[in-house]
Amino acid sequence: MRKIHILDTTLRDGEQSPGASLTTHEKLEIAHQLARLNVDVIEAGFPCSSPGDFEAVRLVAKEVKGPTITALARAVKADIDAVWEAIRVAEKPRIHVVLGSSDIHLAHKFRRSREEVLQIGVEAVKYAKSLCPEVQYSTEDASRSDRRYLFQVIEAVIDAGATVVNIPDTVGWAVPAQWGRLIADIRKNVPNIDRAILSVHCHNDLGMAVANSLAAVKAGAQQVECTVNGIGERAGNASLEEIVMALKVRRDYFRAETDIVTRELTRTSKMVSRLTGLLVARNKAVVGANAFAHSSGIHQDGVLKHRKNYEIIQPEEVGADETQIVLTARSGRHALKHRLETLGFVVTQQELENIHPRFLALADAKKEVYDDDLYALMADERGSDHQKVKLLSFHASTGSDEAPRAKVRLSIRGQEMEREASGDGPVDAAFRAIDEMTREQVVLKEYRMQAATAEKAALGQATVVLELNGRTATSQGASTDIVEASLRAYVNALNRLLP
Repeated sequence: MRKIHILDTTLRDGEQSPGASLTTHEKLEIAHQLARLNVDVIEAGFPCSSPGDFEAVRLVAKEVKGPTITALARAVKADIDAVWEAIRVAEKPRIHVVLGSSDIHLAHKFRRSREEVLQIGVEAVKYAKSLCPEVQYSTEDASRSDRRYLFQVIEAVIDAGATVVNIPDTVGWAVPAQWGRLIADIRKNVPNIDRAILSVHCHNDLGMAVANSLAAVKAGAQQVECTVNGIGERAGNASLEEIVMALKVRRDYFRAETDIVTRELTRTSKMVSRLTGLLVARNKAVVGANAFAHSSGIHQDGVLKHRKNYEIIQPEEVGADETQIVLTARSGRHALKHRLETLGFVVTQQELENIHPRFLALADAKKEVYDDDLYALMADERGSDHQKVKLLSFHASTGSDEAPRAKVRLSIRGQEMEREASGDGPVDAAFRAIDEMTREQVVLKEYRMQAATAEKAALGQATVVLELNGRTATSQGASTDIVEASLRAYVNALNRLLP
């Protein structure tokens, strides 16, 4: 069995998903979980992009042990210096340099000749190598590059010191058979390819990122770049959990394996979804809520007789075990804390005291509190940390013969304020009342409301994306009252944006 290295770029490419926004603390929380998942490499960010991202990468490099820690740099000295300063404290650092190789990028992005761009890449690798023994080089837009030029670039950067060469399908243009042939041709036509790890990074614009990644593995690729839940630019990246489980389930075909601790997959998926605000489709492979659900009578009968009749993955393999403790209004703090810890939360005593009354109110409103309810409650609680703005109370009214109105009372940096406003609905009216108090030019970019669970007394989970002065923040709020859930989400997002 060949070992396939997994490079997780959730914290870099994944965070570039429209609507996703992670704080430094949240990035560190995900990075620790990726270490428990046992990924080989964590790409922690793009340090040159902002001081905040630099600090997040530096903190991950300092505190997360086990995986190699890398970060992205363009092929310029300032970017490479920023990456090295951020990751040099890592147990196993790697500098990742990216530069386009397609004629489209050369003509319209760099406006330079092939020879000039090749030399820029070689010099960047040499400089990175003088700082760090591990250097990865990515030939951006490789799938649309001239093959002979691509082979020439790969050979040159390996001679310059690159230890990993990554071949990206940057715009999701490739198809599996063609992509597999390219990887096989690289292995045949680049004479020094055995001196570097051959990697791929596939995007999902045509829905083939996972298929292309697996075709590359079959053709000889040794590393796959991917993200948890497949999040990323535009339509996203190859999904880590799907690649890992495809290699595990079809070892007979791929003759390759990873070191991923697969029982951590579901926990990791839920954490990333909770912190980014990007929901996982119920029918998503491996980690979706319906991945191990059977509604057909024929399927139910078959599964009860023998699980392998209709399940090629056992739920416990990916950490999707059924809940052992049923939480009701009679459950105490100990049972609540135990279940939260089982779900992967490290719960402080103060967080437990804050969430317990809301848990009891929810348990009184419904027969049973489910795991998704707890994820929603904890997302709301974590989103309320270090608040500059606090929701104290609200009252909303609407009807067929009156305009919707809402009265909201806030504490803003310790000063209590109250405003009443009208709107197109009670939620809109409540948001307008908050805007009048904060006096900020906030733009609501996105608003979603969904039930955390399926029954009538479900906990409502609101997600908002706000923009202020060019910055965006995504946050969530939870309550059995949709107005309260919406207000909590709005206030949590404001706290991320206000200086």
